[in-house]
Amino acid sequence: MESTTPNQVVNGWLSKLGAALPNGNAAAQLFQDDGYWRDLISHTWNIKTMEGREQIAEMVNTVADGIKPSNFKLRGDATSSDGITEGWFDFETAHGRGEGHVRIGEKGAWTFLTALTEIKGHEEAKGRRREHGVEHGQVQGRLTWKEQKEKEAAELGYDTQPYVVIIGGGQGGIGLGARLRRLGVPTVILEKNQRPGDSWRNRYKSLCLHDPVWYDHLPYLPFPEHWPIFSPKDKIGDWLESYTKIMELNYWTESVAKSAEFDSESDTWAVEAEREGQPVKLHPKHLVLATGMSGVPNMPEIPGMDTFKGDLWHSSKHPGAEPYKDTGKKAVVIGSNNSAHDICHDFWENGVDVTMVQRSSTHIVRSETLMELALGDLYSERAVANGVNTHKADMIFASLPYKTLPAIQRPIYDKAAEEDKELLDGLRKAGFLLDQGDDGTGLFLKYLRRGSGYYIDVGASQLIADGEVKLKTGQITEVIEDGVIVDGEKIEADVVVFATGYGSMNGWVEQLIGKDVADKVGKCWGLGSDTTKDPGPWEGELRNMWKPTQQEALWFHGGNLHQSRHYSTYLALQLKARMEELPTPVYGLQEVHHLS
Repeated sequence: MESTTPNQVVNGWLSKLGAALPNGNAAAQLFQDDGYWRDLISHTWNIKTMEGREQIAEMVNTVADGIKPSNFKLRGDATSSDGITEGWFDFETAHGRGEGHVRIGEKGAWTFLTALTEIKGHEEAKGRRREHGVEHGQVQGRLTWKEQKEKEAAELGYDTQPYVVIIGGGQGGIGLGARLRRLGVPTVILEKNQRPGDSWRNRYKSLCLHDPVWYDHLPYLPFPEHWPIFSPKDKIGDWLESYTKIMELNYWTESVAKSAEFDSESDTWAVEAEREGQPVKLHPKHLVLATGMSGVPNMPEIPGMDTFKGDLWHSSKHPGAEPYKDTGKKAVVIGSNNSAHDICHDFWENGVDVTMVQRSSTHIVRSETLMELALGDLYSERAVANGVNTHKADMIFASLPYKTLPAIQRPIYDKAAEEDKELLDGLRKAGFLLDQGDDGTGLFLKYLRRGSGYYIDVGASQLIADGEVKLKTGQITEVIEDGVIVDGEKIEADVVVFATGYGSMNGWVEQLIGKDVADKVGKCWGLGSDTTKDPGPWEGELRNMWKPTQQEALWFHGGNLHQSRHYSTYLALQLKARMEELPTPVYGLQEVHHLS
């Protein structure tokens, strides 16, 4: 009997799927009992994972007649390993083209990813479809490129209205703006700072990316090959500023949205904004909050804060430790996650006596260990040499449903703990409280579930282990005029920094639009894993991110640079489809279980 090649396995499965559609029950039988179909807007106009045959069948029976998926074709060669055959494929729908990935075991498909890549008739102006640019010939009164750009900038938001307004001009807003520009969606980005990139420049001097360069490319313009592995904040700021110019974004600096209200009769937002001190009224069809993955800073109310005679602020306002250099002053940092460690490191490098107050346990992994064990196969020079470019790495990441990640991540962080044993033992000896996550799954799932509770060590952990940064574990109960009280013990301080994190992104909705809409939308971020700070029920995708919400025409965009880059594709396509008035019936609109 002839053996079956990996290509034959994948081609045969895709052929059976095409024949089964639009019959959901027949299609579901091609999956394992515990199989997954993850869809990035191609079938559901949503970011949605169907878990198990019953959910898969229900989705297909609901959407397939309208979506009309077809032409599933293997791309390149499939591979087999450890009883799993996997391959990449292309496909079409009634309105678009897509790509996907499948993993097939003995009892059917284990994971199946489908993702929309472009809308038919509304493809990006690139390659053979790129604009001509200079208009050759004899044209009286023609406008130069510069004149056209100035005209657009003068009119958009005044004489003509943008289709989309993005609030927040950091890396997320900039990347999404670039995707919308390529799709011809009129967009205005509102940024409160004076220059693009100031959200990085204005932070403390030692701030840098903790993720490696291969993980952090922006859409369309990867960092050049000489770019450092870890980017300093001012270098990132300059890159973002250059990017806004190269991508020709309508980027309004010194601009703040004061209020917003949605008119359901006209399906239009009324946004009251202020640009360079002057009021502007904007009326977009869609509003995107691109304020990162976090909401309003969490500033606890501690008795006695108003009596403190020194400097006191949230970490988001920390200007850097330089003003305290050689002053003999003492600093206390409340918190023990990334920002707290960075700020303690900053104080130490400026010769300031600094104490960290750790209120709960923290997951620690050295940057080198993280790069090698967790990111190296996808985002590294090694990955590039193996043919895994950034897009392929993003799609491999996306092809793994969130419910599968604990089993995948746990052994990675078990090994990381072995690699970092000397450092971790030193931290324990110093009294530092460590954890591997509620279920031993480490940093990445902590990030997805709660967006906090970890530090990627770039030096501060050793300072704590060595006693160079002092440590106090416990709860702060009072602020006094010259320090803080932690579990009954006084710690002297001339400056107190609260590195106490941020609330959910819908906190910005409450400030901008109103509490009723914030509650209507509900909590942003988290998976419903029923672990610390991520209450159930299980939802299977990140709440409210990059997909339709319960508030019509309101969207959330954020996350780290990898997520902002990858998921901006699907958010931009959703907005483009609506601008072109294509049918976009949303399957499985997220329910609201948590208000904040």
